[in-house]
Amino acid sequence: MSKNPHSEHHGDRSPAVVCDPRRITPVTLRDGRCQDASGPTGSGPAGTGSARTGADGASTAPPGAGRTDHAEAARLPERIAELTADLQRVQAEYDNYRKRVRRDRLAIREIAVVNVLTGLLPVLDVLEEIHRQGDDHGAAAVLSDVLEARLAALGLRTVGAAGDPFDPRTHEAITYDASGAAQNVCAEVLRYGYRVGDHLLRPAQVAVTGLAPAE
Repeated sequence: MSKNPHSEHHGDRSPAVVCDPRRITPVTLRDGRCQDASGPTGSGPAGTGSARTGADGASTAPPGAGRTDHAEAARLPERIAELTADLQRVQAEYDNYRKRVRRDRLAIREIAVVNVLTGLLPVLDVLEEIHRQGDDHGAAAVLSDVLEARLAALGLRTVGAAGDPFDPRTHEAITYDASGAAQNVCAEVLRYGYRVGDHLLRPAQVAVTGLAPAE
């Protein structure tokens, strides 16, 4: 029987290769230790991965990780300040938007009321003429009182009253009597004016008495 030449040389023994059908790469047994063909760490090629396992089995962080965490922690207050400033700016813009929307709604409502009441001014003139004729107890007088109350609830205000100082912005002088008074005043209201808020629907027509014209 011939002897196997390799049996006499123990130092030249070839390593045993164990193939596990569940693995892609074979596992080589060298001196009783298991070594994966993919690398000494068993997790891929050498030098890859975010963490390594030391001799005692503990996981060690890659070099420079501590410096990165320290830099991020140092920048955290600055980032918080930036986000806080952004939040305050957005809140201020939203508050301005709400105020602008509310102001626009009020303006639209006031314009709508002005348009409606302007169309009712001839009706008010007829009712006022009925009052001048002394019919204060008929159906027209009752209608006038109800209508005036409703229109006042919408913000309608009369302009012009006897004895008021003459104001060319709200009064229209129809007649003028130089009585030598200290100032021009409205002696009589010939036709009332009306306003809604800051909108003058029409000026009041008045008879003015006051200063004598200069010679």
